[in-house]
Amino acid sequence: MKHPLVLALNPSMDADWRVDTVRWEEKNNVLGERRWAGGKGVNVARWLQHLGANPRLLLPLGGSSGAELATALRAERLPARVVPIRGTTRTNVIISTRVQGQLRFNPLGPELSAVEWRRLERVLTVALRRASLLILSGSLPRGVAVTTYARLIRQARRACVPVVLDCDGPALRAAVPAGPLLVKPNEHELGEWARAEGLGAGRSGAALLRFATEMSKRTRGWVLVSRGARPAWLVNARQNLRLQATPPPVRPLHTLGAGDALLAAAVQALLDRRSPAEMLEAALAIGSLATRLPAGTLPRHTPSPKRFARRAASLRRATE
Repeated sequence: MKHPLVLALNPSMDADWRVDTVRWEEKNNVLGERRWAGGKGVNVARWLQHLGANPRLLLPLGGSSGAELATALRAERLPARVVPIRGTTRTNVIISTRVQGQLRFNPLGPELSAVEWRRLERVLTVALRRASLLILSGSLPRGVAVTTYARLIRQARRACVPVVLDCDGPALRAAVPAGPLLVKPNEHELGEWARAEGLGAGRSGAALLRFATEMSKRTRGWVLVSRGARPAWLVNARQNLRLQATPPPVRPLHTLGAGDALLAAAVQALLDRRSPAEMLEAALAIGSLATRLPAGTLPRHTPSPKRFARRAASLRRATE
C-alpha cells in the first residue's frame, strides 16, 4: 500500500519557555517549559496522520536532541525512518510572554556530510517506490546545495511521484522550474520570490494573485498562498482557475505551525481527490484550527469533509 512520504531535512525539538515578560539585560524567570517534536515536516506529518493519511516521515537525526525527537515520534506513534548523522539536531526555542507576544530562535541546524547525504538519498530512492506523494517541507540543512529540492522534485517525478513543496528563499526559486504539483508560499515568501524573479513588488491581493499565477505557469501546477487571517488564493494557471476564500474568524493563541496544518489539509484533499474549492476550504479551516491549540498538539475532532463541501459550494471564482 502506498502512502504520502514527508521528507523533513532540518527537523527540530521545539521548546516553549513561558515567561511573564522579557526584561533586557536582566534575569528572566522561566515559569514553565513544554517540549515537542517539531520542524515543518514533522508538523505536516503529524497533521496528516490526524487527518487519516497514514504518512511516513524520513528525517536525519543526531545527538541528544535527535534521540529525544525520535522518542517523541515513537510516543506519538508517528511512523518515521531515521537516518543517523554525526551532528546534533537543532532545538528551536520559543519564548511566550503574557502580553508581549512571542520571540522565536531557530538555530541553523547540523551540517550534513557528503557521506550522510548520499546515505539519505539512497533511503529516499527506496522510499519513493511506496510513496503516493512526496512532501518537501522546511529549510535545507547546511552542507547541501540550494538546488537540492529541485533535484529531488525531478527524481520523484521520474518515479511518477507528485511533489508538494513548502520552502522559501533561494531553495524555492531553484525548485519552481522543476515542476512540483503544489507549492504553498505565504504572502511574504511569494513576494520575495517575485522580487528575485524581477516581477516587481507588492503585497496587495491583486499583486499576490499576479505573482501566484506566474508561479503556477512556471510549475504547471497548483499554488496555494496563505495570508494569515486575510483571504487566501488557490491558483492553477493551466486550468484558468483562481479561487479566493477567507479563513474562519478565530482568536488565535499563536501562529506557530498553522501553515503546516494548512498544508497537511491541502495534501489530504489532493489524496482524497476533492475539488479545488474543497481543498482551499479544508486548508483554511484546519490552519485556523491549529492557531487555537497549543503548538505541537492536535484536536480531538476535526470538521468533516461534508462541511468543507458545503462551504466550498459558495466560493466565488476570481479572475484577474
